[in-house]
Amino acid sequence: MKTFLSILIVTVLIHPVYTNDDELVEYIRSNAQPLNTAQDLDPLIQAAGDRRFVLLGEASHGTSEYYTWRAKISKRLIEEKGFSFIAVEGDWTAAYEVNKFVKDLPGAAADPREVLASFNRWPQWMWNNKEVKDLIVWMREYNSDRPVEERIGFYGIDIYAAWDSIDEVIGYFDERYPEKAGDIRDAYDCLLAFDNDPQAYAIAVYQGRVNCKEAVGKVVSTLRYHADRFKDDDPKGYFNVKQNALVVKQAERHYRAMIDRGPGSWNQRVRNFKNTAVHIADYYGNNANGIVWAHNTHVGDARATPMANQGMENIGYLLRDRFGSEQVFIVGFGTHRGLVLAGSEWGAPMETMQVPQAMENSFGDLFYRTGISELFLVFDEHVPESLYEIRGHRAKGVVYNPHQERGNYVPTILPQRYDAFIFIEETGPLSPLF
Repeated sequence: MKTFLSILIVTVLIHPVYTNDDELVEYIRSNAQPLNTAQDLDPLIQAAGDRRFVLLGEASHGTSEYYTWRAKISKRLIEEKGFSFIAVEGDWTAAYEVNKFVKDLPGAAADPREVLASFNRWPQWMWNNKEVKDLIVWMREYNSDRPVEERIGFYGIDIYAAWDSIDEVIGYFDERYPEKAGDIRDAYDCLLAFDNDPQAYAIAVYQGRVNCKEAVGKVVSTLRYHADRFKDDDPKGYFNVKQNALVVKQAERHYRAMIDRGPGSWNQRVRNFKNTAVHIADYYGNNANGIVWAHNTHVGDARATPMANQGMENIGYLLRDRFGSEQVFIVGFGTHRGLVLAGSEWGAPMETMQVPQAMENSFGDLFYRTGISELFLVFDEHVPESLYEIRGHRAKGVVYNPHQERGNYVPTILPQRYDAFIFIEETGPLSPLF
């Protein structure tokens, strides 16, 4: 599944002539906020706290500091600004087990290690790690004296566990509406025949042997047609089952687009990111505020990179386009060097890999030259034009080869891609729980 699960990596092929970098380094040094404790985040929290969505990125899926600083930001947004949920680049079904844990809902596992073991699909280390465990334990404690309807939630926005979502939908109808369960099973038989193999389904569609679009769409239509009844019976259960059905519907679109070499498959996935985040906010109501954790490549506005010219969308662009930039605050992350958890190829065992020093003239190099080991910079109207110059910004996926670094940089206009940027000079790997 490597062909459609990899994140976008764009090779830097341009060699711009930079203005006086020494002046730019001095600007960053003078205007950045050094990071030592969560209280140092005050200017960022102030800038982000009134937005409907705050998107927190990462330059890799295996770096401890990105998770810990995202957790510190999220805690403050929840405690001080009333944010209602965290939505992560993870599977809906596994994340919903975490949601039950943090809200202490019926059927929830009592042990955070047990609940995070629900993330059992490669790359497990993305969410089954100590950094996330510490966060969800805090969320459960924070929720402990709050009414159920006011408890902070934890959700997934990805589509890769579509077959798990099918099981959830069938189980829902088996338990609550057995008179309709047969029709639901019949509808999903189309995808179930491919035994959790998206590529086999995509090939079958390409060959004209099958197309499950109409079948999976009927399940969503059934849930919408009976919405009033189902919501009256069990609002939380209905919300969960509907999102599972939407995951299956969007995943099927994603699979059908896999055969084409264009941006369609990528775009179907990130549209689910956006739609799910919006659905969760609508579920909480009253213009609820939400936090999204995903890779820089997903949260940073695609229009500030070559992605837009390639017809590729992402959640940062889609949310800004729908709600306006004033309602969406995007934080990017980067580093100069360190260690990271990743695999040498799709499905390979995780490894702790060395992250080489940032390439000369990249953003990692530029921020390193300030001499401040950890900092953030909020971009405002006073940002100098020289910071708008296109530079490489390193992006590491779950598959990583440190010996091919040149292919891991995305040409970026930093203040247009993000509203703020967090830099950590030397980073370390996540701490997996398995």
